[in-house]
Amino acid sequence: MPDLPACEAESLRKAFGDLVAVDGVGFRIDPGEVYGLLGPNGAGKSTTISMVCGLLHRDAGTVFVCGEDIDAGVGVRRHIGYVPQEVALYPDLSGRENLEFWGRMYGLSGAGLRRKVDAMLETVGLADRAQDVVKEYSGGMQRRLNIAAGLLHDPDLLVLDEPTVGVDPQSRHSILEHVETLNAAGMAVLYTTHYMEEAERLCDRVGIMDEGRLIAEGTRRELVESTGGEDRILLTFDSGTDLAAMAACAAPLPGVTGAGEVEGGVQVLSPDARHLLPVLVETFVTAGHPVAGVEVTEPNLETVFLHLTGKALRD
Repeated sequence: MPDLPACEAESLRKAFGDLVAVDGVGFRIDPGEVYGLLGPNGAGKSTTISMVCGLLHRDAGTVFVCGEDIDAGVGVRRHIGYVPQEVALYPDLSGRENLEFWGRMYGLSGAGLRRKVDAMLETVGLADRAQDVVKEYSGGMQRRLNIAAGLLHDPDLLVLDEPTVGVDPQSRHSILEHVETLNAAGMAVLYTTHYMEEAERLCDRVGIMDEGRLIAEGTRRELVESTGGEDRILLTFDSGTDLAAMAACAAPLPGVTGAGEVEGGVQVLSPDARHLLPVLVETFVTAGHPVAGVEVTEPNLETVFLHLTGKALRD
């Protein structure tokens, strides 16, 4: 029997008065998968995951977590580790005391709780600051401790809502590394962000949200291909090389959709630069014109969003 989805949401809808914040959103997250909801602030990402976690009443739609209806009761929510956008910690308690409190809320106690708290402090790199009160932590440290609190009960699905907002670059990198480590260990992750580079780094699949709707879904490559985006390869040669002749040499190769002389070299367009590049280089070497330099520019999720909506991701 195949594994049940870590999460399956269908036709989610939520309105606040006349404002429809989420309109017909649905997606599936498989065990061990990182699924990203990418979109600008106000797109409906946080409202969506609040419904997925059972924290916000849905106007319509269904949510199943590990095969159980999210409305079935508190038990099903134990499958979820939720890390909200706003830090949910007690500032006057130490890092250890915070984790012990949340661990007891999950039903942990005694030596088992102490072992789990120790393990989570090590996981997020805060063992040496465990006795310090949280209000003395940096924003990045508080975010990491918040993630630790969401992991205490070994959830099947970790839900992270914009976990790197407002943190310094070093802490941001640390948080992303922790997510990658957890996923490598088999945890499913639902990750919301408006940072395109985070989605590209972490997510197996991405759902792009705008104005409450899921407007596209797939891997980065699938999303790029669906919007007709192509890779651009810039090849440079030794001075004196006939660039027009080099472009004409590249044009008929399989996988080339366009080739032409540009300032500084030859630009080649292709839907798959990684597979084409070795063929291009070999072709030019065989023709007696070795390539001096190569630069590959792949379309990204920002390009996809701009194509789909006519606006930049951060507008």
